[in-house]
Amino acid sequence: MSDPVLSLRDAELTLGGRVLWSGLDLDVRPGEFMAVLGANGSGKTSLLRTILGQHRLSAGSATFLGEPVRHGDRRIGYVPQQRLADEGTPLRGRDLVALGLDGHRWGVALPSRARRQRVDAVLESVGATHYARVPVAGLSGGEQQRLRIGQALAGDPRLLLCDEPLLSLDLRAQGVVSELIDRTRTDRGFGVLFVTHDVNPVLGMVDRVLYLAGRRFRVGTPDEVLRSDVLSDLYDAPVDVIRARGRVVIVGAPDQNHAHEHDEHDHAGDLP
Repeated sequence: MSDPVLSLRDAELTLGGRVLWSGLDLDVRPGEFMAVLGANGSGKTSLLRTILGQHRLSAGSATFLGEPVRHGDRRIGYVPQQRLADEGTPLRGRDLVALGLDGHRWGVALPSRARRQRVDAVLESVGATHYARVPVAGLSGGEQQRLRIGQALAGDPRLLLCDEPLLSLDLRAQGVVSELIDRTRTDRGFGVLFVTHDVNPVLGMVDRVLYLAGRRFRVGTPDEVLRSDVLSDLYDAPVDVIRARGRVVIVGAPDQNHAHEHDEHDHAGDLP
């Protein structure tokens, strides 16, 4: 098997005096699609922040391509939660994608043929060529998410982090965005960590699941982890996993520490 792009060993993260998860061992390999599940406050978004170098582990290690994770590594792509651009935002579709090439640099990037060709190629790869010159604020949520995926792919990442990218999208847009991520990771061979509250839109694409709950975790295939006995043991409470018509429904999972939900989402807009 190929070497992992991301490795965590005996990793622990403490925020605000609260341990979110501990003893986490995890490898993500090239081309692997891993879903990250768990209740609000379980540390899903905080895991992505740690990989992005925005949180420091309280114990253990996290390495990306064999080196300690660091802030600003352009080889890690990031797709945020869907949020509509403010009306009047001057960015066009191609401008948003281009930020993935040079948005980290100071000043205005100089036009170049190579840069234009790269942006055009990314727009085509995500099916967004026909609204490349349309103001972002005039696009639908699904169209904007296509562009954000393009922005994340522009730097040719080895790992793609997705933080609830389907949130607030209708079913059709969820399918389009999920399939786009799945197709591009297969074509390009990058690993995917996909945080979601509902695994069903991507269930057929997922290789393995990381389920976080109460400082603990389980890693395995969906069939190995999404089971009543496994989740009941993880939560130390009765949990039923119901499978019907190709969907998974989890009943009885405690919603973890409502008071700490801010650990997950208060600063979601701060991510790159």
